[in-house]
Formats: sequence, C-alpha cells, structure tokens
Amino acid sequence: MSRLGTAAAGSTALFASWPAQSRGRRHLEPASPSRTEFQRDRDRVIHSTAFRRLQHKTQVFVHHVGDHYRTRLTHTIEVAQIARSAARAIGLNEDLAEALALAHDLGHPPFGHAGEEALNTEIAEFGGFDHNVQTLRIVTRLERRYADFDGLNLTWETLEGIAKHNGPLSGPHSPPNLVPAAVAQIADDYDLEPNSFAGPEAQIASLADDIAYINHDIDDGVRAELFSLEALTKLPLVGPLLRNVMADYASAKQHRLLHETIRRLIDGMLGDMIGETRRRAEQAEPANATEVRAMNTPLVAFSDAMAEKVREIRAFLFENMYRHREVLRRADEGAGIVAELYRGYTREPEALPGNWQAPAAEETPAQTARRIADFIAGMTDLYAQSQHKQLSEGHYKNSQNI
Repeated sequence: MSRLGTAAAGSTALFASWPAQSRGRRHLEPASPSRTEFQRDRDRVIHSTAFRRLQHKTQVFVHHVGDHYRTRLTHTIEVAQIARSAARAIGLNEDLAEALALAHDLGHPPFGHAGEEALNTEIAEFGGFDHNVQTLRIVTRLERRYADFDGLNLTWETLEGIAKHNGPLSGPHSPPNLVPAAVAQIADDYDLEPNSFAGPEAQIASLADDIAYINHDIDDGVRAELFSLEALTKLPLVGPLLRNVMADYASAKQHRLLHETIRRLIDGMLGDMIGETRRRAEQAEPANATEVRAMNTPLVAFSDAMAEKVREIRAFLFENMYRHREVLRRADEGAGIVAELYRGYTREPEALPGNWQAPAAEETPAQTARRIADFIAGMTDLYAQSQHKQLSEGHYKNSQNI
C-alpha cells in the first residue's frame, strides 16, 4: 500500500491520524455510535460559545466598517475549507484537519491583534496574554457546557494540534522564547510532547490559515481601497496571475478580475503545498503520524520558491494594509477600549457580572488578573464597546453574564 492516499480513490495515507487509534480524552466517555472521535471534536468546537462569538470579532476591519469584510468567523470557515481540501488530496484525516482549523482562533480577544497586544501589556507581570494559550484555556477549562467536566474534553490529537500547529513548543526546532509558562503547563498536564512537531493534520491547518488570510486580505484590501489592482501587478505570484486574468477577461469589471485572480492564487498555493508535502512524504516515508511528529522538519510545507513569494506578499500586506493609517487608527481605538476595560474591572471588580466575580476562596493577584483577562478575551467587539460605555458612565450594574 502506498504511503500517500489518492483523493479519487478515497484511500488514506499511512501517516494520517486514525480516530480509532486516538490517545483518547482526559475524561472517559462512551463512544458515539454514529461519529468518529475527531468528528465529535469538530462538532464540539462548532457548538461552543467561543465559536459563536467569532462572528463579531475583528479580523482586520472592525464590524461596523462594512458587512462584506471578513470577521474572525468567516476567516475560520475559509481556513476549514482549505484544510479539508488539502487533507483530502493528501489522504489525511479531513475531520481532524477541520476541527483544528475551526478551533485555531477561539482565543482571540475583541479587536484582533490590537486587543491581544493591549491585554498582553496589561497583564505582563502575570504571564501576559497570547491568543494560542487562550484557545487552550477555552477548550480545557473555560467552556462550561458539560455536566461532567470543564472545557470540551477534546481528544489528545486535537489538543496537541491546537498547541503545536505553528511548530514545536520547545527543543531544537522551536523559536527561542516561544512558549509562555501557561502553554508549558497545559502541555505538561496533557503530555502534549512539546519537543516534537504536531501531527500532519495540524500542520495542514497551519498552512491553510496562511493561504486563507493572505488571499482574503488581498480581497479586503482592494475592496477597502487600501491598495489598487495596479499595485498587485508588481507582486510575485499575484502579479503574473492578475495580468493573465486581465488578458483573458479584458472587459470584466475590477471585482471580477480580483476574484478570478484570488481563485487562481488559492489554487496555486494549495497545489504547491500538496505537491511539496507529497514530495517530502515520499522522501521521508513516515509509516504513521508518530513518525511525522519525530521528523526534523515539517512534513507539510510550501516549496522554497513558493515560501519566498509568500514572504514578499506578506511584506506587502504588512506595509500597505496592516500598517495603513486608517487600520492603525481603528486598531488603536480597540486597544484603548480593551486596556480601559481591564483597568476599570481591576479598579471596580463589582462591575463584573456575577459569574465572573471573585470566588469565595482567596485568590492571588495573578489569578485575579487572569480571571479579568479571561472575561475580556471572551467579549465580541460589540460587547466590549457596550461594556466600555457602561463602565465609563457608571452603569455597569446592568452588564450581562456571558
């Protein structure tokens, strides 16, 4: 049997993650008669409170700027679609790849990375704030839906993929100073093997994230008039595709030219990732997902040529979109709201909803800071603006439990 699956034949790569061989859940549960363990993980993520909140959380543009820009939720759905497509083509477990893609941004606070940086600054002395850490806190502790346990009680493979989808947490293959103490603690509690790479489906979800945000940010950036189609013609990869589309559809309107270009760009990036992953799999010959984790390099990757082009596109987006004065102005507004919320709740803890009040037992300053940060991180942009207004006007007693 080939180590690589073929999508047409519906076969599965030997190094895929098999739900029947899962290392299980922390809290034992009866098996489902109709779903695999990874399908159950996917469904638990979709039904979580944190997932629903993503619909009103900033991706790049805050909610009231326009209805057609991506939110954190629509970004997540696009990542999941790309992850499933890639997993199917390579012969990996589609359900696990989808579950990881759907969960990867659950920990984002309101107002995107600006809100994250603000929270990180406010609680720096207590370990700081990181959205990946927060995702793990949500799925292991903060979601409180089940009678028998806190969190979602996900399988080991899903937890490991959430923790390590960007690479090992420690050891020779991880960037220096990568792991906050909170992640290290969770990795230790759940034995997530922090020195190794994640399984292949998590690696798929990570690159699917890159493909999704690069393409939808190009779309949203042109729509918002932060840069023009003409500027895109000068970029590697994007430029040649756009010029070909312009030649093929000379009379088409701009939005059709843009969407056709992005369609081809996604296909090109996805095809390169699939091809490079197959090449690496044929060379390394991993017999199972455990051997993928033990490799010295990621199994799932872009080719060197594609990776260089992606770096140049990212640099363009950073300069022309993420650092654009209007985007920065709105980001600063959001960061200010988050910082003022934290300071306000620290100063007036009675402003917190009842289920977020301090526990009867004494808690440390670090525990207090984390409790307040957990509450703020769970807010949507809309709710954060509402609570900020109530705090500012002294009407906080009307705040709702969330």
